[in-house]
Amino acid sequence: MERPSIWVIIVVLLLGVLFLREPRFQRSEEIFLRWLIRHSQPAARTVPITIVETGRENPPPPLETALLLQGILEFKPTVIAIEPILQWGERNKDQEQIFIDQAMRVPKLLLGAELTATPDLDAPVAEIAGFTRVTGRRGDLPEFSGIEHQPGEDVRILSVLGFINLPGESADDLHVPLLYQYRGEVIPSFALQAALLWMRLTPGEVKIDIGSAITLPNGTKIPIRSDGTLLINPRMVNRVRHVTMNELLLAAQQHESGAATAIRLEDIRTQLVLAHPETKTPDLFAAAVAAIQTKSFVRRVSWIFDCAMVVLAAALSGALRRFSRIDLIIGAIAFTAAYCLVALTIISRFSIWIPAWLPLGATWISVLFAIILPKPKHSARTVAIAAPSPMP
Repeated sequence: MERPSIWVIIVVLLLGVLFLREPRFQRSEEIFLRWLIRHSQPAARTVPITIVETGRENPPPPLETALLLQGILEFKPTVIAIEPILQWGERNKDQEQIFIDQAMRVPKLLLGAELTATPDLDAPVAEIAGFTRVTGRRGDLPEFSGIEHQPGEDVRILSVLGFINLPGESADDLHVPLLYQYRGEVIPSFALQAALLWMRLTPGEVKIDIGSAITLPNGTKIPIRSDGTLLINPRMVNRVRHVTMNELLLAAQQHESGAATAIRLEDIRTQLVLAHPETKTPDLFAAAVAAIQTKSFVRRVSWIFDCAMVVLAAALSGALRRFSRIDLIIGAIAFTAAYCLVALTIISRFSIWIPAWLPLGATWISVLFAIILPKPKHSARTVAIAAPSPMP
């Protein structure tokens, strides 16, 4: 085998070090992850969540929300989560009482609320129960010191609050916050609180290692970053059952009368029911809860894979110089296509994400150097064919 060029080895290894040590280059790998998610399907087949689309009003009117609870309660679920913040004002006090009458029948009711880092100094400080078994550095967690929006007091005493903040620095279409820091305490987000209620767990039973994982009593480890976010597959919501408000009310009426229903919702009893406004974008909190319920966490392959690919590309760089330019280009294109197909298969079956820029970049740099650098004497492109001497 032809000895690899020292320049190729240096460039490829420097590329590897740069990617492994520079966070901005590591985050750029999520461009490839988004492509993988867009062209694949999550491995989980069924998710125990039913999303009820409440329409475009946010929040829905109190009478409509009361009808929502009445329809859901016909199927006797344990946990109902309402994501819109139910603030209706004094003008709807009478109608709000109708909602309260229905809310009293719900075994576990989770309602959306929103935190703030700049609370009203005259407002009383709200006490929020946090996790007690927390290790790790908390400096990257989004920090808040008050509650900006929440349901009325009469509604709050019947429910548990779940906070729906999506800080711009730590959340996007792939990362959903599970943890916040509130006045020195680590508290759960709406998604984590919903999952804990569905699993009948309290914060005291959960162990948190910030930057590593949230460990549940059953041994499940939810991987989290240092900012408390979970890497999700937004397409998980495609595995969730969606029903409209009208479909729910019709099914509840038919179920009560004993008639055959077009949509069978009896299994709601064991599911989490999530009320969410009708939008064109995926419900990130629902995707996070679905990932926790099915243990379908998107995980990046170990950095050892990156190192192995870089070393392999550097080691084979010498052999590449023996091939012609056209063979090198065609081979690199074929390898790139095959690599992407393998990556799609892996993330679809195992929810494991393998990187692209570093392995493919190392490959193409090796190919580029093989084309530019002088060919060895006995390569296919430089061997001269001696003409036979003429006959006397």
